[in-house]
Amino acid sequence: MSTSINALKLEDASGTSVIQRVLTTEASLAPLALRIPVGIIFAAHGAQKLFGAFGGYGLEGTGQFFESIGLTPGYLMALLAGGAEFLGGLALILGLLVRPSALVLAFTMLIAIVTVHLDKGLFMANNGYEFGLALLAISVALVFSGAGSFSVDRTLSRSSK
Repeated sequence: MSTSINALKLEDASGTSVIQRVLTTEASLAPLALRIPVGIIFAAHGAQKLFGAFGGYGLEGTGQFFESIGLTPGYLMALLAGGAEFLGGLALILGLLVRPSALVLAFTMLIAIVTVHLDKGLFMANNGYEFGLALLAISVALVFSGAGSFSVDRTLSRSSK
């Protein structure tokens, strides 16, 4: 597949731009049913890390925790994780750039599972990875499906054709 730069838009041999491929989504309601609640969960968890909202520890406390488990520098890692969760959650709620946002969130969940929860087993009662695994699975599903109906991505993909 050859690519060329045409009017600052990368295009493949069929003339489809990278932006169009990222935004394209089906007219299904299933991604909407996943995006809204998971977006709220991610945004709230990100707000805990970034701002200390909802009983969170903020950047300083989260950074200290990350340092204690070997994610260094802790403050930067807390900023990256919190930013990914907060901004990614908002993006899911809006249905804006859902595929790249969901990919970043999936990676964030994979790191959380491996570094914090895996050694505690599956169940949440033991601080296990079942909740992180569910969020990972939903994020991966959104990478493949796109934003679905009632999303900014769908509106933008229709207007860019």
